[in-house]
Amino acid sequence: MFEQCISNTWNTTIKRLPDGSTFVITGDIPAMWLRDSAAQLRPYLILSSEDEQIADLIQGLVERQFEFVNLDPYANAFNETANGHGHQEDLTEMTPAVWERKYEIDSLCYPIQLSYLLWKNAGRTAQFNETFRLGVEKIMKLWRTERRHESASEYRFQRLNCPSTDTLTRDGKGSLTAYTGMTWSGFRPSDDACTYGYLIPANMFAVVVLRYAAEIAEQVLQDEAMAMEAKQLADEIDEGIRKHGTVDHPEFGKVFAYEIDGFGNYNFMDDANVPSLLSIPYLGYTDAEDPVYINTRSMILSRHNPYYFEGTAASGIGSPHTPPHYIWHIALAIQGMTAISNEEKDHLLDLMEHTDAGTGYMHEGFHVDDPSAFTRPWFSWANMMFCEFLLQQCGIQVKR
Repeated sequence: MFEQCISNTWNTTIKRLPDGSTFVITGDIPAMWLRDSAAQLRPYLILSSEDEQIADLIQGLVERQFEFVNLDPYANAFNETANGHGHQEDLTEMTPAVWERKYEIDSLCYPIQLSYLLWKNAGRTAQFNETFRLGVEKIMKLWRTERRHESASEYRFQRLNCPSTDTLTRDGKGSLTAYTGMTWSGFRPSDDACTYGYLIPANMFAVVVLRYAAEIAEQVLQDEAMAMEAKQLADEIDEGIRKHGTVDHPEFGKVFAYEIDGFGNYNFMDDANVPSLLSIPYLGYTDAEDPVYINTRSMILSRHNPYYFEGTAASGIGSPHTPPHYIWHIALAIQGMTAISNEEKDHLLDLMEHTDAGTGYMHEGFHVDDPSAFTRPWFSWANMMFCEFLLQQCGIQVKR
């Protein structure tokens, strides 16, 4: 299964372009998501120190990602060329190169993370060029703007004749928020609209990658001003998380909320997509033994999370993006990679092996009582999360 999953991504989703950059489709959708493409290539980082072709491919993806960020930092998915494919009818500032313009914090986190991990695993620094520098500057400027979304942001997004999760309220501005120090997100990593504008796990991811950017600026770019700006923004967002992102739960104690609005409203849930509350140690924001994370993990792996489903074949976290009682292989992999006990890790790897519906591949979501009922037969991100989890169980990990 590992051989099939890891070779499928390599053979079917990756394309080297004439300029040397790399374009990666998600699988069954012919567009490149900044998030998915980074996650799809992440396990190959393990080989990047030994294989120049793999390192070149990942470097090419980083370069393509930052070209896209510089083109439109609010967009989450892009076309291979400016061919006008995708959701061109959306009411936002669309361009022919953009497939979708749902603004998500994590779409800007993943390129910084991948560029940093390429450095740490392959020793490469060529990706830290002027395109990278400009991209990081744009990202930091955007995150500062979106800390005051109500007064400072011009971003709007509306999609007509669609489910409510595919569009933003208030004429495309999203639900009302108050200042917290965190940065606003229109959409979750599921591409579903946020209920409240401050998405806690995405802000945590932003803190992590801003500190990566500061390290890159200091040690590689020799840019003290960029390093100081990244550190300051990371600290300010982190302070907002600590002050506003934790809530006292009546059963589990102090936990991280999934979303808040700054007015005292919060969302107790978790989603299968990454970044998630379950993935906090995987992202590198805290370790798995952090007391608040332990409380949060207990909450979201229970019926107190409306997207935790239990069945005769499996139990785990699903998403409002897929039908009720469907859980995700991505969430099972994250649960395994953040588990403390080997028994839980072994159980989850076994569970993933036996819920492939005989296909040899992972899927997006599958029914907890019947794994043969699944969504997306070709979903590269899920396949690679399985591969990364299995490699971790063999003692082989991406360095960070």
